[in-house]
Amino acid sequence: MHKVYVTRQIPEPGLELLRKNYEVEVNPEDRVLTREELLEKVRGRDAILCLLTDKIDAQVMDAAKGARIFANYAVGYDNIDVPEATKRDILITNTPGVLTETTADLAWVLLMAAARRVVEADRFTRAGKFKGWGPMLLLGTDVWGKTLGLVGAGRIGSALARRSVGFKMSLLYHDPYPNRELEEELGAKRVDLDTLLKESDFISIHVPLTQETHHLIGEKEFGLMKPSAHLVNTSRGPVVDEEALVRALRDRRIAGAGLDVYEHEPELTPGLAELDNVVLVPHIASASTETRTKMATMAAQSIVDFFEGRRPTHCVNPEVLK
Repeated sequence: MHKVYVTRQIPEPGLELLRKNYEVEVNPEDRVLTREELLEKVRGRDAILCLLTDKIDAQVMDAAKGARIFANYAVGYDNIDVPEATKRDILITNTPGVLTETTADLAWVLLMAAARRVVEADRFTRAGKFKGWGPMLLLGTDVWGKTLGLVGAGRIGSALARRSVGFKMSLLYHDPYPNRELEEELGAKRVDLDTLLKESDFISIHVPLTQETHHLIGEKEFGLMKPSAHLVNTSRGPVVDEEALVRALRDRRIAGAGLDVYEHEPELTPGLAELDNVVLVPHIASASTETRTKMATMAAQSIVDFFEGRRPTHCVNPEVLK
């Protein structure tokens, strides 16, 4: 019987799928395994269902030398050394597509919450400071009719663009590849990054983390944005230079931000938590019951398909199957 290790609790339907045919052990703690624990737990396993918070490198692959597949419970896989896995003929799978709409929902929530100062207003009210309506009380900014700039126009960026239609927003996007559907259906305009930053009222980031996108948004880019602009990031934390973001928010060089991800996650850059013009949530873009359950069954099904001789639907390095 194949032995499968799951590095953290996931929704039960995914575990049930694995337990039907395999010997399954799950991390019982509601926390990320320490490095030492991870190295110990993967020994003697045939498959690992891992999370974005698990760093899967050569050392882990050495420890799990019998494992032929790592099924990543995430669409991103920057936590895995894919070239090293490929060199060892280890298959890597992920869970794309399933979290597109849910992540776009949260990006829209962050955009609206930052624009209308919702979190700040909630704290104000709970603290007993609300003494009645006032014409200057917690003034935010309108979203209707403004310009939305998408840094990355793939699945999630496109889903966010569709949500902007009801608000009559103008759409700009920056992406290495043209998105004809966005252009033809929503009137989106493809522009260079500097133009997008200069002209957008709301900027939402939807790019993978690569060497090219690390600190894609930094001191120079904040200098190009409007003082009234808001930045939303639901992609990966290191895409934004967080120290530069803190300075831009503190000095009111941009109006606000909404963040789901952080450069040194789970730690926050000093000064970020003290700012009142940023909405901070703990990496919950895919955190709906429906989506997290689909992710669990998708990752589990990849392992089942692999062991039963079928090609998993979502392979990061399919060349190992040839």
